[in-house]
Amino acid sequence: MNIRRTKDIQNIELPFKLKISFEKIVALFQKYAAKEHERHPYHESSKNIVREAKKAPELIDGFSDESILEKHKDTIELLLEPLFPELLLENEIKAVSIPFTFTSFKFTNRFEKILQNAGDDYELKVRHFENDLMYKYACSIILTDVYNYSIDIKRPFYFDIPDKTTNTVKKYRAAFNADFMEIYPTENAPKITEEDIKFLLDNFDDIDIWKEKFPPESYIFKGFGIMNLFDVTTDEIISEIRTSLIKKDDDLVSTLQGIFRRFFGINDLSLGFSIFETDSNNFSSSHINKEESLVLNYEKDVSCDCIFCNYILEKLFINNETLAISDVEKYGKQTENKNFYERLKNKNIGSIILVPIQASTNNSLAIIEFASPRPFELNSINQNKLQDLIPLFKIAVDRFSEEHQNILEATIQENYTSIHPTVKWRFYEAAERFHRESYEAKEKVKIEDIIFPDVHPLYGQSDIKGSSIARNKAIKEDLTTQLSLAISVLLEACKIESLPIYKELRFRVEEYLSEVKKGLKAGDEIAILDFLKREIYPVFNHIKMVNNDLSSLVESYINRLDPNLQVVYEKRKAYEDSVTLLNDKLASFIDARQAEAQQMFPHYFERYKTDGVEYNMYIGQSLTKEKKYDDLYLYNLRLWQLQVMCEMENIALKATEKMEHKLRVASLILVHSNPLAIKFRMDEKQFDVDGAYNIRYEIIKKRIDKAHIKGTEERLTVPGKIAIVYSQEKDAEEYYKYIKYLQSKKLLGSVEKLDIEDLQGVSGLKALRVEVIYNKNYDTQKTMTIDELIQEFK
Repeated sequence: MNIRRTKDIQNIELPFKLKISFEKIVALFQKYAAKEHERHPYHESSKNIVREAKKAPELIDGFSDESILEKHKDTIELLLEPLFPELLLENEIKAVSIPFTFTSFKFTNRFEKILQNAGDDYELKVRHFENDLMYKYACSIILTDVYNYSIDIKRPFYFDIPDKTTNTVKKYRAAFNADFMEIYPTENAPKITEEDIKFLLDNFDDIDIWKEKFPPESYIFKGFGIMNLFDVTTDEIISEIRTSLIKKDDDLVSTLQGIFRRFFGINDLSLGFSIFETDSNNFSSSHINKEESLVLNYEKDVSCDCIFCNYILEKLFINNETLAISDVEKYGKQTENKNFYERLKNKNIGSIILVPIQASTNNSLAIIEFASPRPFELNSINQNKLQDLIPLFKIAVDRFSEEHQNILEATIQENYTSIHPTVKWRFYEAAERFHRESYEAKEKVKIEDIIFPDVHPLYGQSDIKGSSIARNKAIKEDLTTQLSLAISVLLEACKIESLPIYKELRFRVEEYLSEVKKGLKAGDEIAILDFLKREIYPVFNHIKMVNNDLSSLVESYINRLDPNLQVVYEKRKAYEDSVTLLNDKLASFIDARQAEAQQMFPHYFERYKTDGVEYNMYIGQSLTKEKKYDDLYLYNLRLWQLQVMCEMENIALKATEKMEHKLRVASLILVHSNPLAIKFRMDEKQFDVDGAYNIRYEIIKKRIDKAHIKGTEERLTVPGKIAIVYSQEKDAEEYYKYIKYLQSKKLLGSVEKLDIEDLQGVSGLKALRVEVIYNKNYDTQKTMTIDELIQEFK
């Protein structure tokens, strides 16, 4: 009998006394040897096996002396033979093992061969064996078997077994069958209480506590275990590839090349890649973003249709299909385009696999190259081993594509960020000072911060109301349409082919439709589209071949789908078109009007598109280099802002005439009395308020549009009215004058004075909410200019 031990754990400390016993399996044979089973096929053989077992009572009572294994090896072989059926000896990797010591005996033929190929000096050793963890693992088994309290601290056990015939190392995961063992306490075992268990759960790392509760050899382990090994070499290689692709590695290609040599079993396999920025409709002008190619020779601008033959262009660049050229010489004789063949030949490549990976977000296409110097070593059969790795390659390509895009954007931001003309002079001053000091100073000079103190902020927004509700409604309507169309196809299919599967699928589609009509929940849309893709579309492909009428019906369904998104995208597109139309009109209008306002006094302006339009303005002496500032300009700008808000309300209402979704906006102006400082944030390339006290202003901006009127559930911002938020009474008095003036111009109506609910970190805010009077014949070309406004208001 071949007994394999692990030297490192011969003296391991355990809470068990280990006793090898075959009592449980003998009991099974005794069952079939009994008179009531005399007609059973196992009866006679069981009687003989029980007779032999009783000649060696220590095999039943249990023993710790491993020499008894050798002494009674024939009887043990007889007892274990049913667990090792001859039909499975060549395939299963199995052995009888003494748990926690990994001392093993009685191996299947395949296991014996694996150990033989490992060499005489190989020791059956567990990877990353930890004595303390094994002790705790043993304790967890005691808690489960003796005290019926399950805690899971199991970790898989792995063996790294070399194969000297192939000069590789195979990875195996071990699984243990504990059906033939039992555990019971000795008189020295402390009783484990509920409090002890809770204490252990909070002290996993303290081995002394575990040994206190479960002293060494305080329990008896009696029996044996069955260890099954599973070859996970490929799984571990895939895991290595995943890890390598995820982490940043300056020598990634070299690392992956070593891994793929083991993956394919080709010791001199070569790996390369290139990432193309190309257009599938125009292969004559392609740019390579990055490459460590086996065949491209670090070219940057290439003509793909000159390098590759039409067959490769179609497979890789159009269909994105993996391609194997198993015999480069044969390929050279068959192809009309010799360019690619000559490149392969010059690199001594006999066979090659090319894997195209299309990036998700742009036109980047990665071509991954696996090459062997010998023909047929890489072929259309072993290329299928790469299928499980395609998603990993795609993640890596997407990450590279995103990082490359971020680098480009960072470069643009660093070198080409647009700076508002009003403040550009200050950046030139800072840049000039930086370069001058860099030239004169010996130490490294930092570029100075751009700060404008004592500026007055103005903030406004025209927010689309109910945008989330409208968006969800559009999604719901599109899904309803798509599911209804699918039901129509299945109904007709039932008439042509009376197959129960059509009725079952129709029932499930109708269930989805019913749920959609009740209301969408998070994840519903993805689940429905996945169901259609997996279960309905394969059936539709069959239906198309049944008869022409059904084929036309399926085609009608397909024609209703967006070609890119593969969903019905009618209501959503109408909604998004409405949002885009409204945003574009509001943004272009305020941009044009703001250019006029700059003539009054130079000020900083920035505008954002969200679900609507919001903007910041800052005015003050520090922003301008030459012109003298006076508060009169601030008052003029505030009046101008209020008038522009009235005009934007009219524009938004008029825009509904061209919208399928009649979107409305709610307007808001935030008044801030005290001047503050703004600072250019180098990391974000934009201005932000500076100083802890001024942060309150930013907090209000972010939260005010969701605020309610104090003591009610009514939102402050509503369509048809402009909310003017302030904190000091003098601001209200100022805006009453502006409102009264614009009322005289029939732009504004009635006014409400409101208290606003306390916001997180902000309290005491008030608001004037003034009605907008809409002009049915509103014309943006006839709005009052800033000069006219100032003249009228004087």
